[in-house]
Amino acid sequence: MRIGAGEEFAGEGILAITKALLESGVAYVGGYQGSPISHLMDVLSDAEEILGELGIHFETSANEAAAAAMAAASVNYPLRGAVTFKSTVGTNVASDALANLASGGVTGGVVFIVGEDYGEGSSIMQERTHAFAMKSQMWLIDPRPNVPSIVKAVGQAFELSEASNTPVFLQMRIRSCHVHGRFIAKDNVRPSPSLRDALENPKRDLERIVLPPASFVHEQEKVHKRWPAAIEYIKANGLNEHFEGGRDDVGIIVQGGLYNSLIRTLERLRLSDTYGNSDIPIYVMNVTYPMIDDEVVSFCRGKNAVLLIEEGQPNYIEQSVGSMLRRADSSTVLVGKDVFPMAGEYTIQVLRSGLVGFLEQHQVFFKPPEDPMQQIAGFISEIDGYVPPRPPGLCTGCPERPVFASLKMLQQEMGEFHVSADIGCHLFSILPPFNIGNTTMGYGLGAAGASAFNTESDRPAISIMGDGGFWHNGLTSGIGNAVFNQSDGLTIVVDNNYSAATGGQDLLSSKGEAEGRSTQHPIEKAVQGIGVKWTKTVRTYDIGEMRKALKEAVTQKGTGPKVLVAQSECMLNKQRREKPLFAKAVGDGKRVVRERFGVDEDTCTGDHACIRLSGCPSLTVKPNPDPLKRQPVSFVDNSCVGCGNCGEVAHEAVLCPSFYKAEIIFNPGAFDVFLWNLRKKFIGWLQNRADRRRLRAA
Repeated sequence: MRIGAGEEFAGEGILAITKALLESGVAYVGGYQGSPISHLMDVLSDAEEILGELGIHFETSANEAAAAAMAAASVNYPLRGAVTFKSTVGTNVASDALANLASGGVTGGVVFIVGEDYGEGSSIMQERTHAFAMKSQMWLIDPRPNVPSIVKAVGQAFELSEASNTPVFLQMRIRSCHVHGRFIAKDNVRPSPSLRDALENPKRDLERIVLPPASFVHEQEKVHKRWPAAIEYIKANGLNEHFEGGRDDVGIIVQGGLYNSLIRTLERLRLSDTYGNSDIPIYVMNVTYPMIDDEVVSFCRGKNAVLLIEEGQPNYIEQSVGSMLRRADSSTVLVGKDVFPMAGEYTIQVLRSGLVGFLEQHQVFFKPPEDPMQQIAGFISEIDGYVPPRPPGLCTGCPERPVFASLKMLQQEMGEFHVSADIGCHLFSILPPFNIGNTTMGYGLGAAGASAFNTESDRPAISIMGDGGFWHNGLTSGIGNAVFNQSDGLTIVVDNNYSAATGGQDLLSSKGEAEGRSTQHPIEKAVQGIGVKWTKTVRTYDIGEMRKALKEAVTQKGTGPKVLVAQSECMLNKQRREKPLFAKAVGDGKRVVRERFGVDEDTCTGDHACIRLSGCPSLTVKPNPDPLKRQPVSFVDNSCVGCGNCGEVAHEAVLCPSFYKAEIIFNPGAFDVFLWNLRKKFIGWLQNRADRRRLRAA
């Protein structure tokens, strides 16, 4: 990040964005983690020393709304600011601040780097940022997914924002975030003016505040001033790209983020080479909003047909381009969703199908490619029905697993409860083996999602949220709302010390110390502070105590909302911290003990109730060693981290005594060796005596 002008930068898209921000003279950066831009927040956090040297303020915001509100610093001052979060869920949370910012406009350039999480690999509902850009009239840049283009887009986004006094979305798709490449760096730039300069020289402009009558003027300003300024900058600086081709009768218009996939598809059809030299002309919309009418019409002029590749729905771009061509009285045929699916990710296979349909329809010669799906069709038919689907699940040793095992046992005892789920790792509880959770409404909205069930009943609603969701939105929207409305339900807050689902970032309630952050603020005290009377914190792995607390909470009436904090550290983060220390200790020759659990295959009955109440990936099955028994026995594989959940479940559910705990000693001492030999001899003596008795009995 410190390399200067003329030096070559090599890395992935996220790192390139960080470097581009430093080169752009940004004054402040904020955001909230979420796929696929969690890594950007992590990189910025790791680079705080460099940011500090340049006088750049960085902070991890409480949520996306807080992050977006940071951009208020650029309303009156020529300060460049960057804010990042996951879209579309982050955009939804930040919508109030974004709408106000877009209405009043900005003086300094503001860029919102949003991670577009669309397609089969997504973890959220399928929506597009494009709709929000249109609603609030914020410009949307969707750059070609290569590192030089991404870096260039960062600088252009700031300039576009300043030229039009409008905040800009820089949309980063999953592939763009992780693509690798190189570019020639520039020097890092200190912000001028600095945040301190602005703070010591305050400015106030009533026309920038969203308050009548100024708010009515803002709409006119958007249309008559900011929009034309944005169009002029985009055209003058060539943000959209036109690649000539060998043909002039057809063309392709494509969103910038889909360019690489398009070129790969054309290459397979023998209509392009690897470097993008296409037989068919291509107009690349690196700016998908606003669209440049005369560029689009000029590209289509003289062509019989143009294929528009727009991922997702509704087909905003196709409708706009169709309207442009109609107004221009163009005879060019526009082809889009009639050859492509209306919804879903445009993978290369999808693009291939649509392109072939378009080329055949308009008699463009191409070499039919081999269909990879046909090549493996026979193999698929052979394995069809044998390979089960692989839904997402909790990690090995996850401290959330015993919470849902306890809840499942409670439901077996008392009957089904309505469970309002939340966003986070704990949402995996809706899948087997737990099958717990009726709805989910958003991050930190677990308790609010159950608010309609605040009614007289012997079976109160149960809601769940994580510690990340609690601090993001749940304290006010969930717990505070329940206190105010005198709800009698139970909220389980899964406290695993981190915002685990987004990469293990620190929180207000994290138990460890974080430099430059204030942590170690208990969730239980926070809910007590807003009026919750019944609170309890329980170690998640203590299933007996967890079951008692759950039963007590759902059977007490008239005490207002109850909050049960289920607390244990995220096992993934714990392993990340402890494994290097463990390996070093072993390498240094120190005596180290590792605990793990196992199943006595001679005792196991093979009913697998332990698996149905645990679901741990390390708990599986293997063939029964007894030739007279056909049922496979339970088995704990070597991925076991020794959390003890399987044994706790077996004990609490009174399943069977087949679980045992073993201690694996690395670099044993003399006493360990002596004790092992003594045990081995004694056990051998007992086994020989048992064998002799069996022989006599026979």
